[in-house]
Formats: sequence, structure tokens, C-alpha cells
Amino acid sequence: MTESTIPVIAIDGPSASGKGTVAARVAAKLGWHYLDSGAIYRLTALAAIRRGLLLDDEASVAAVAAELDAAFVEGVILLDGDDVTDAIRSESVGDGASRVAAMPEVRAALLQRQRDFARSPGLVADGRDMGSVVFPGAPLMVFLTASAQERAERRYKQLIAKGESVNIRQILQDIEQRDARDRARSVAPLQQLAGAHLLDTTQLNIEQAVQQILHWWDEVKHSPLSVQA
Repeated sequence: MTESTIPVIAIDGPSASGKGTVAARVAAKLGWHYLDSGAIYRLTALAAIRRGLLLDDEASVAAVAAELDAAFVEGVILLDGDDVTDAIRSESVGDGASRVAAMPEVRAALLQRQRDFARSPGLVADGRDMGSVVFPGAPLMVFLTASAQERAERRYKQLIAKGESVNIRQILQDIEQRDARDRARSVAPLQQLAGAHLLDTTQLNIEQAVQQILHWWDEVKHSPLSVQA
């Protein structure tokens, strides 16, 4: 199976929408590979911070992205050989990731690296521009979202469960600011593409969202159109 014939399910959506959890479970159900593109940008931001770089120094951050020593091993995320699975999920790194993701040079440096995740038998990829830029030929594209309030509450519960002291109003404000930044950026702005299925999970649990995507994929498989990526 060549790269051009490997099926891809592209799941895009705003921060804290749950797309990562849903995408990972869809991949597990299908027995496919999984790409968390948000983690790639978070790793880039963390690597830049560790090197003492300013996150508005586009050329330097892009150089870090081009040489990123990252690996995903059985649910563990490694940066320069260190387990940073939890470190990249901090609010500060998440905010940094949103900032560096708006930089054209950084996005260009990471484009092929993301495409290399498309391997047999298939790939489920989640992010902000999986359908629009990274895998524009994906046979199934999904825009997964939820209300800002619901996303803030979900994030609040996750952080409280980890023992962190957080303020839900601040989380909501951060989410709204990140949404605005992601929509307004000049390169690959966050948007629902024509032809992408809208999946609003405000009133859905994870399993319901997973089953909906699997249903859409089953429809694609049985359609007379090609499912090539």
C-alpha cells in the first residue's frame, strides 16, 4: 500500500474539544495509527522554552521544529529521550503551542513530519488543519467541537483531578482567546471545511462521539467513491 492509498480520518477542532481522546479511541477501534498533531506543536513549544528561546522568535523556533527529537511510544511522549507526557499538557505549554502554531515557518518545518505518520493500514489524525493542509485528500474529515463553556468545564475537571489549583473563569478566558487566535491566524486558520462532518459533543460522551465517527467511516467505505487519502 503506497502513501497515496493509505486511508486517513482527519479530525479537526478547537482546543479542549476532546478530539484527541476521541481520535485515539477511533484509531484503536480500527487498529490504525494515531497522530496527535497538537502534541507535535506542544513539543516544539516545550523544546523552545527549554532552550530559553522567545516564542515570538519565528526563525529560532522553526529551527527547533526542524530538528525536533520526538517519539510516541505506547502512550508515552518523549522529547530528547525524556518522558514529557504530562509536561506538554500544562496550560503554559498549550498556550505556547498555539502561539508557535501560528508561525508559517514552524508549520512548514513540521508538515512532512506529520505526513510521515500515514502508514498502513490507516491513520486517524487530529489537530487544527489535518483536513485543510496536512491530509487534504482524506476520505473522511470531521470538525469536532463543543461550546466554550463545556470545554472549560471539561478542562477544569481534568486539572482538578491532577491536583492542580485552577480557576474555571481563567480557563474559559484562555480557551476563548486561543479560539480567536486560531481562527485569525493567516496560515491554516481553524475552520470547518466544506465537506467535513460537524460533530458537536456538548451533549455527547466520548463513546457516542467515537461511534458517530465510526458510522461515518463505515458509510465512506461502502460508498462508490474512492477512500484513498
